[in-house]
Amino acid sequence: MRLIESLKKKKIILINIFLTLYVGTNLIGGERGLISYFEKKKIQNQLIKKEKKLNQEVVNLKKQIDLITNNNIDFLDILLREKLKYGTKDEIIIKIK
Repeated sequence: MRLIESLKKKKIILINIFLTLYVGTNLIGGERGLISYFEKKKIQNQLIKKEKKLNQEVVNLKKQIDLITNNNIDFLDILLREKLKYGTKDEIIIKIK
């Protein structure tokens, strides 16, 4: 009788130990664990930075489109000189980059 009762108690202890190890392992290293959480948080921060950069580029492009549609002569002259390398005969064009 005592032997059966002691084995039952040990089974419960062993089951509790294995369940605790299983839950602890998945909490730290599983697909939804802490390590995965920090990796996903890092990716999220990178994507937020990329989104801000792309939004700034969109704003700049909208400004350029607005300048072109309003026939801003100065901006059109800048585009003509930069893109087509256009200048008059008496000008010297120096490209700096």
